[in-house]
Amino acid sequence: MSYLVLARKYRPRNFSEMVGQEHVVQALSNALEQQRLHHAYLFTGTRGVGKTTVSRILAKSLNCVGADGQGGITATPCGVCPACTEIDAGRFVDYTELDAASNRGVDEVQGLLEQAVYKPVQGRFKVFMIDEVHMLTNTAFNAMLKTLEEPPEYLKFVLATTDPQKVPVTVLSRCLQFNLRPMAPETVLQHLEHVLAQESVPAEPQALRLLARAARGSMRDALSLTDQAIAFGSGRLEEAAVRQMLGSADRGVVFQLIDALSRGDGKAVVELSDALRAAGLNAASTLEDMTGVLQRMAVRQAVPDMPVDETDPEAAEIARLAAAMPADETQLLYSLCLHGRAELGLAPDEYAG
Repeated sequence: MSYLVLARKYRPRNFSEMVGQEHVVQALSNALEQQRLHHAYLFTGTRGVGKTTVSRILAKSLNCVGADGQGGITATPCGVCPACTEIDAGRFVDYTELDAASNRGVDEVQGLLEQAVYKPVQGRFKVFMIDEVHMLTNTAFNAMLKTLEEPPEYLKFVLATTDPQKVPVTVLSRCLQFNLRPMAPETVLQHLEHVLAQESVPAEPQALRLLARAARGSMRDALSLTDQAIAFGSGRLEEAAVRQMLGSADRGVVFQLIDALSRGDGKAVVELSDALRAAGLNAASTLEDMTGVLQRMAVRQAVPDMPVDETDPEAAEIARLAAAMPADETQLLYSLCLHGRAELGLAPDEYAG
């Protein structure tokens, strides 16, 4: 059997498995249980936060007939009836996904709308899912307005986009809109721990923290990076290997840089910078790491009596640096790192910047 990547293997199959989007899950679950179903939904959010996944679960909820074949619309699809299994497999005849990034013209949309006049073949509802809907042309948007406003009772539209500002207001006003938020690093970290426990892959906590931060709120990116890290580390996740894979500086070097800056030790700063350059590490990534540490130091200085998180291996070092550096100097370094990262492209090379 061919290997199935983690992002596909652990794609949620029902609302209870969704992570980090509780506000969307609650609203849709209540609507399904109360039979208060809108005819068009718009899911917005960055890549990898669950827009397509929610669409598929919603389609299963609308068409599930239960294990005994007698069920109705439900917020908890059974996962074993023909509708559920075929939607999961991507071959349910009444669930159509259109990628607007590659099918953006009026002809493609009209071809989809021509199917709307026919009742469902197998399920209770037809569901048309249009991904990256903002990529459609203006003519294509205009072609779907009438059907989107007054579709047949058996038809549901699900639109998804990473850029809702580009969707015409005439379309937005016809849809029930849900914003899927980027996931907090802590949420991503907990899910990665669960996945790796299921996969029996040993992992160092700091390695998982690195992956959770690098994902930038996208669970799919986190799982893809984890797949890459498992291959890079020969079946285990270690902090040093993950740092090497991501091209990020050792966290100890970041602390040493900030410590040297606080002491005004220019020689140490140059030596550490040269070591980072020799290792081929990304200067922008190092500045980003420094910005994150300085931000946490500023919070510690603003709230000095805040308890130290014993589970965070960096908390004690951040508390030490915060106590050693004046608050105004922390703010200055934070601003320099923040703007320096943005201006790296103006320098002869990134380390000269």
